[in-house]
Amino acid sequence: MKALLRITIASAVIVLAWQALVSFANLPHFILPSPLKVATTLWQMKSVIAEHTLITGAEVLLGLLIGTVLGGLTAIQLAVSPLARYLLKPVLVLTQALPVFALAPLFTLWLGYGMQSKILVAVLIIYFPVASAFFDGLMQTPKGWMDLAKVMDASPRQTLLRIRIPAALPSFSSGLRLAAVYAPIGAVIGEWVGASKGLGYLMLLANGRAKIDLMFAALLVLALLTLALHYAVGKFCDLLVRKYQP
Repeated sequence: MKALLRITIASAVIVLAWQALVSFANLPHFILPSPLKVATTLWQMKSVIAEHTLITGAEVLLGLLIGTVLGGLTAIQLAVSPLARYLLKPVLVLTQALPVFALAPLFTLWLGYGMQSKILVAVLIIYFPVASAFFDGLMQTPKGWMDLAKVMDASPRQTLLRIRIPAALPSFSSGLRLAAVYAPIGAVIGEWVGASKGLGYLMLLANGRAKIDLMFAALLVLALLTLALHYAVGKFCDLLVRKYQP
């Protein structure tokens, strides 16, 4: 509740400062539209914006789901297999040396202008934070817990499922929270490169037609989508840690 209050107060301050800047600087709406103009456009174009929001939302959710699953499985494989660490960890680091945004045009060329290329960009952005954070957590299981597993003659599989993974859930949650913020960025970047629908496409369309108020409306919806996703993922992570962490 306190976090929601802080966000509300901060948002109100930003809107008031924005309105004051537009009023006192006497800026034309095609340079910086007022908050009222953006709100009016958002209401008038709500059906169009909602259609594009559904596309971007689907890309984000699918990218987050696939990226999280792949990142989690990779982290587990790296944690249990020295050979996998030797072979795959350098590759994992190397993938982060290549800017995913620069690969987006290639993905569009290979997969077309549909959702697949945008989902792939989101997956690659999400994958590393989840894999890296979860792997670190798996490798930092308290020594006392591991000694207890040996005393109880637990198998490697039992140790992994009942001790190492539950103990690593806070680290996994940290990576997932970070990924939830990055996921919309990946989808929108993919839409900027090539798309026929989505909030990123709507922004480019509005910018090309000098409809800056529509561009700001799309940005506002994207920000709200990101906040909602971050909040939902945060609640899920809190529940996961409370239920399964030893």
